[in-house]
This record gives sequence, C-alpha cells and structure tokens, in this order.
Amino acid sequence: MRHLLDIVDLTKEEINDLIKTASDIANKPKKYANACKGKKLATLFFEPSTRTRMSFEAAMLELGGNVICCTDINTSSLAKGECIRDTVRVVGNYADIIAMRHPYEGTAYVAATKSPIPVINSGDGGHCHPTQTLADILTIHREIGKLDGITIGVCGDLKYGRTVHSLINAMIRYENVKFVLISPKELRLPEYMKDTLAKSNSTYTEVDNLEEALPLLDVLYMTRVQRERFDDINEYERVKNCYILTSEHLKLAKEKMAILHPLPRVNEISQFVDNDPRAAYFRQTLNGKLMRMALILKLLGETNKNSFVEPETIIGKKCTNKKCISHIEPELDYKYVKSEDGVLKCLYCETLQKN
Repeated sequence: MRHLLDIVDLTKEEINDLIKTASDIANKPKKYANACKGKKLATLFFEPSTRTRMSFEAAMLELGGNVICCTDINTSSLAKGECIRDTVRVVGNYADIIAMRHPYEGTAYVAATKSPIPVINSGDGGHCHPTQTLADILTIHREIGKLDGITIGVCGDLKYGRTVHSLINAMIRYENVKFVLISPKELRLPEYMKDTLAKSNSTYTEVDNLEEALPLLDVLYMTRVQRERFDDINEYERVKNCYILTSEHLKLAKEKMAILHPLPRVNEISQFVDNDPRAAYFRQTLNGKLMRMALILKLLGETNKNSFVEPETIIGKKCTNKKCISHIEPELDYKYVKSEDGVLKCLYCETLQKN
C-alpha cells in the first residue's frame, strides 16, 4: 500500500502535483464530484479533533464517497486492549482508506505495517501531522505566491508541536528558505529536528523575542502551547501565555506577511487580528480540505505501489519517550535506526536514545 505517515514520504514533485490538483478542485469542483463514488474513508480519531476530522470527512463526501467513523478511543475495542495492528486489519475489511489520529507517537507507522489499505497519519502525538502541512503549504503558496526564497517564523510550542516539525521537513525541500524559531527555552525545537535542519544546510536562528523577529518574516506560523503534551502541569503554567499576537505587533510586520495557525486557537492570537488581511488561518482550513481531497485521490490511485519499507534497524532498550507507541503496543520490539555518527533514533517516534 501507499501510505502517508510523514511529510517526507512525499517528494517535492509530489507535493507540487498535489498543489496543482487542489487548485483544480477549487476551480472546478463539479469535475471531481464522483471521483470516489463507491469508496469509503474510515476516520479513526482516538484524540480530540474538529478541523482535521471534519475536513477529511467533507473531502471524501465532496469526492462522492462515503465515510465511516470512530471518534472516541473509549468506544472502540482499543479500550478493551486490542492492539492498533489488529484494529486496522479489521477496518481494512470495511473501508478503502484510513485517516487516523492517536495520542501516542509512532502509531500510524505501526498501523501501516499491517494495514491492507492506505493509512494517512492525521496526527500521532507530538510527532507528525503531514496533512496539516499540506494545508500549510497550499496556504503559503496561495497567500505569498511562491514557496522558494521566503523566511518563515514558527512561534510558540516548537518542542511538542507536530505541525511545526512536519512544516520544517517539507519546506527544507525548497530553495533558500530561512527559518526563525521563536520560543522560550523550555519549548525549543527538539535536537533531532535541529539535526534535520543542519543536514539540509538550511539557515535558521533561535530567538525568544517575537517583536524582534516580525519585520523579517514573510510567513508567521503561530502555535498553541498544548496542555495535553505536558507531563508537568507546572511547566505548562510557566509557558502557556508566552506569546500573544496583537494588532499592535502587526505594525512591525511586512504588509504582505501571511499569518498561519493550525488551530485551535486559545489566546495566542488576539481576535482583533482576525480582521487583518494578513490573517490567513481560516482560509488555511479550506485549503486543508482541498489538499486532503487531492491526497485521497492520489493514494486511492496508487494502491499498487508499496511505499512501506522498513529501514535497517537494531533492537535496543525501551524508548525514553513516554508517549512512544512502543510503551503500549503489545509484543512490539524496541527498534532503532542507527545514524552515520552512531546515534540511535527510535524507529517509531524518532526520539534519540540516550547513552
């Protein structure tokens, strides 16, 4: 099967093709009204979601297909102790494609090892969220007019923010993209993502001052500090209101800067900013539906292609990431990928193993 587990599963050329398809869907919706007639999408959302789940469901319905849903882990057989590998084997008998969200990192990868139908990772813990990134890229393309040669500021929760990690992995494929990483020390980008930036020869700076960064940016990507990702409530309380974007801040920004946010918003963007033409985050949600339509068409059209190839791995000790799927999935080996410099990275959640 062809799956989408991480944005790196798509080449730059494939992303550009998805942008073209999504744009065509926006301009000619009737052309695609029966493109998925007779097909079913299963949405397995074991973590709260509004935009991602509903946009997937709207995408399939607008393509002429049908949707079956499971939106609460407590009403699924997972609550009885069923492993995710068995769940997807069963669902594969009822649907043609799966969109799945789960609070544990690496779940989509493990599901794909046994799924008889394509799996789309719709968010696995704080790890990856590739379809949000597709929405982000289409938004940048439509708002700025290009993807090369721009400066992107990502602000807020860069440690646990799966949307940030996926966006960086996508945008390093484009030419001369610069990143400004805006966060408090407690929420800085993880080392494995900095390693990714370094290996791609991308230019990035780390700052903790939003006002200082704003004049430099073509895109400002704001994120919510996510209470659900913190084990320590005191750490969350210290950083939850670290950045709040106001209309006053925007006096420092470029006239054509685009403001993105994966939503939901809490208070990190003032509602007074909504009236500014640079506020693109509600247009971003429409773009998410369009890109998910394009992606569903692509994956259903490539069911004869096998994108799932496990890299060479070694067995190690238990992953130190408490949110790794290896902690809860029965009989799952603790597998690691060894880098060129000898560092071990968890196969499922990409956490570096400490010596």
